[in-house]
Amino acid sequence: MTNVFKTPKEIREPLIYRIRAGLIMMGSATKAELSQRLGISFPTVSKFLAQMEKDGEIRYTGEDDSSGGRRAKRYTYDPEYMLGLAVFIEKDETNYSIFNCIGEVKEQGTKPSVLLQDAELLADLTETLIEKYPRLRSVAIGVPGAVNNGKIIFIPPYEKFQDFDLKGEFESRFQMPVAVENDMNASVLGYASNFQLENESLVYLYFGQNGPGSGIMINGDVVRGSTFFSGEISFVPQYDNRSFLQALQLEEGNRRIVLAGDNRIDAVARLIATLAAILNPRAVVFCDDEVDEALLARFADRSSAYIPKEHLPTLTMSNWRQDYLTGLQQLALNLMITECC
Repeated sequence: MTNVFKTPKEIREPLIYRIRAGLIMMGSATKAELSQRLGISFPTVSKFLAQMEKDGEIRYTGEDDSSGGRRAKRYTYDPEYMLGLAVFIEKDETNYSIFNCIGEVKEQGTKPSVLLQDAELLADLTETLIEKYPRLRSVAIGVPGAVNNGKIIFIPPYEKFQDFDLKGEFESRFQMPVAVENDMNASVLGYASNFQLENESLVYLYFGQNGPGSGIMINGDVVRGSTFFSGEISFVPQYDNRSFLQALQLEEGNRRIVLAGDNRIDAVARLIATLAAILNPRAVVFCDDEVDEALLARFADRSSAYIPKEHLPTLTMSNWRQDYLTGLQQLALNLMITECC
């Protein structure tokens, strides 16, 4: 029989998570405001705030003007109480960002890529940053491959990372929560966050250093699929005996794809029409260093040959690197709020 009893810690944790998230989101709040906003009783909010103030997690910032009774005390979350680390690894480089609880960046940097080496180099970088920032409490890592609950299950041609449980290894080594996410899943999450989009359906396309990939969001949720293989658009069949990747590369082997020429424009247009017919997203987002307005117009025009124009998504572009880092920061922040004591 499933154990339905909860320990005091298990009962306590969801409440402190909600209070923590509420304070970070609201900027500052009184006990009454938190009680009303979160639907938690005033005495319970008071108890948790007293402990959080004692721990240094929140700060008393003054009293509100009186409305006839005792003046309410106002509290704010200390954004430096916990820090997060976001890392994304690419073919040519490893990028990282240290940030606080409200997203302010403390340090950013670029190191040589670890993909052709091994995870030990990534662990060494992480350890160095933890030593430099003792308040670091969570890590989010983005990889150019499919990820199943922190284990990298598909990442050609980087054999040393194939079937590697990156989340498990890092959590065991550093004793802090770690998120490992596909690069495009993180990117579509970051794009929605940067533009404050809620409950939207979006597809983010990137052609990059490792071939084409996509991040898919449906009604505000990132879609990972039953085997966590969602978004691997290289395999989409096109032109009878060629995949989308083969149609894009043509004779150029593994060189970085340039989205020019009628054949490639047609391949992308067919993909857009396929996405529109199956997912009906509001927008398809491209990396702004891979397309321009003229190219987007050509994609849209060609796509309308395959599907009624009124059902085509808006085609737009964004800063992929910034969206990617923002998405990873969101994942790390969520870990800070929900898994750190």
